[in-house]
Amino acid sequence: MAISLPDLSPLLPWYRKNKRDLPWRNTHDPYRIWVSEIMLQQTRVEAVLPYYARFLAALPTVRDLAEAPEAQLLKLWEGLGYYSRARHMQAAAKVIMAEYGGVFPATFGGLRALPGVGDYTAGAVASFAFGLPYPAVDGNVLRVAARLAACRDDVLSPAAKKELTAAVAAAQPEQEAADFNQALIELGALVCLPGASVRCEACPLAAVCRARVKGLAAELPVRKKPAPRKKEYRTVLILRVEDTVALRRRPDTGLLAGLFEPFCLPDRLDEQKVCAALAALGIMPERLTPLGEAKHVFTHLEWHMTGYEVLLTPADRPRLPADLLFVPRDALDRHYPLPSAYGAYRAYM
Repeated sequence: MAISLPDLSPLLPWYRKNKRDLPWRNTHDPYRIWVSEIMLQQTRVEAVLPYYARFLAALPTVRDLAEAPEAQLLKLWEGLGYYSRARHMQAAAKVIMAEYGGVFPATFGGLRALPGVGDYTAGAVASFAFGLPYPAVDGNVLRVAARLAACRDDVLSPAAKKELTAAVAAAQPEQEAADFNQALIELGALVCLPGASVRCEACPLAAVCRARVKGLAAELPVRKKPAPRKKEYRTVLILRVEDTVALRRRPDTGLLAGLFEPFCLPDRLDEQKVCAALAALGIMPERLTPLGEAKHVFTHLEWHMTGYEVLLTPADRPRLPADLLFVPRDALDRHYPLPSAYGAYRAYM
């Protein structure tokens, strides 16, 4: 039997009374809406707000994004993570300039064909910018729909996700698609929270929610547990020569592609082993200062790090790997995008 949702008529009045005042909700400009949707993937609203303002101040149009140097783009994105999002945005902007004369495609199919745009983002831009009746089903909406329908299937399975999306589309009022999509997203963000944090007492749909009626709200949605994250161990060396710090550019593909990072060694090394590694390069540091341990979690990977500040002399530079750049410290914030993975050591750079 196909999944169906109960009567959702109380949802829109609740949304219009309780919605948050967010900048991307005060525009129909598809570029600004699209930027917000890409930034909001895997990222909290509170974290996105300052990035959104700064990004649009620097790149206010799709042309500006298409023509921006990659270093500027990545610097604007620094700290948001998932940097492939920014690269896909620029690729899409170039397509819009080349194939659409700088005007966003105003159809779901045209939006969906852009690099980095999936069903959710295409539906969000189509409805929020153009008022088109397409669902925008993200993780929040999947959770809300699964609870409303008391769906016990794994919501991340293609079959369940397809059925829940179809159920949301069937419930969508054609003339109010934008507010309906925003209302479901808002309900998931503010009320229909994950696990035991769910706030059924504040929900406008509590009376018709099948999961609440059955006492299943805290248990739903069902999600298959992800595989354990792989762990990598590394030693981070903040190499200092006078008022410069050594950086290395990561490869153009893969994790944190094209960003800059400090000099790193494999494994977590104690001071004696760090000195031995430097001695193998013919270097005897003037000072070696432990900076403590840090951890950074990616989606499928954990970095476990230990850091050291290493004070060198100009004579040591030729002995270091040739791909290291010694960058003036006052230029770091302006020109070199650094991953937030190294945030624990940023103050020493």
